[in-house]
Amino acid sequence: MRNINEDNITQAVIAAMSQCSNDRLRTVMTSLVQHLHSFARDVHLTEDEWFAAISFLTEVGHITDERRQEFVLLSDTLGLSMLVTTQNNRKPAECTEATVLGPFFVPQAPRFENGEDISNGAAGAPCFVSGRVRGLDGAGVPHATLDVWQSDEDGFYDVQLPPGSEGDIEPRARAQLQTDADGRFHFRSILAEAYPIPYDGPVGQMLDALGRHPWRPAHLHFWIQADGHEPLITHIFRNHDQYLDSDAVFGVRSTLIVDWLHHEPGVAPDGTKMDVPFYTVEYEFVLNPLGAHA
Repeated sequence: MRNINEDNITQAVIAAMSQCSNDRLRTVMTSLVQHLHSFARDVHLTEDEWFAAISFLTEVGHITDERRQEFVLLSDTLGLSMLVTTQNNRKPAECTEATVLGPFFVPQAPRFENGEDISNGAAGAPCFVSGRVRGLDGAGVPHATLDVWQSDEDGFYDVQLPPGSEGDIEPRARAQLQTDADGRFHFRSILAEAYPIPYDGPVGQMLDALGRHPWRPAHLHFWIQADGHEPLITHIFRNHDQYLDSDAVFGVRSTLIVDWLHHEPGVAPDGTKMDVPFYTVEYEFVLNPLGAHA
């Protein structure tokens, strides 16, 4: 493999992968090399720009840890996450649309029963969330598992806050629940607010250089899993949020925008007497059966 030049380098790299026994890996890497090389040719990438890109990705790696996934953030802000989500979640129109997972999901969230308060001290106006999970046949899906997570009124998720005295992250506004026999669920939390994605690292610097803001519209995350149905990763968004049409991660779907109703002090849906204003929001999630196609 000698005398490589800009005309034959792409084919040389592809040929070097010819012995790969994993067909899918070889297909993906061949396409990746072709597109990377085409990009470098299209923009006539300079050596300084190449080094700047390497330094940028190095910084993305350095700032990533168990509490912060800067690579997911990079994928989100470049629209790659939403592209992968949409092309892997083609479903019948009646099904609830999927959107991005985001960088703040944590597995094995605390278990809560329906009706309990999941906020655990997170700051924000009280909000009572209810809804139903059903299938395409209209029947409620019993015992579906719901992972739910959100930021507080200052825009911080629990994993972004300082650890407790023992060095652990205290879960707040994060929970795992199950639907009842009719597919229904309800819990108390706090009002979702718009917030900026972390912009104190390389991804934030990239957004600033591109003249983009880091804000996401107010939303509540759901990951729903149930036997016999495809899993659903999605959000519900607050109607009238100023960032609905400029979400930094391109995740808004019109079908996921919901009215979060304001109530003066009084009796909440669960019978609690509230001395402060509160909110309610309700949504019905429709799951796609396993093996079904759009």
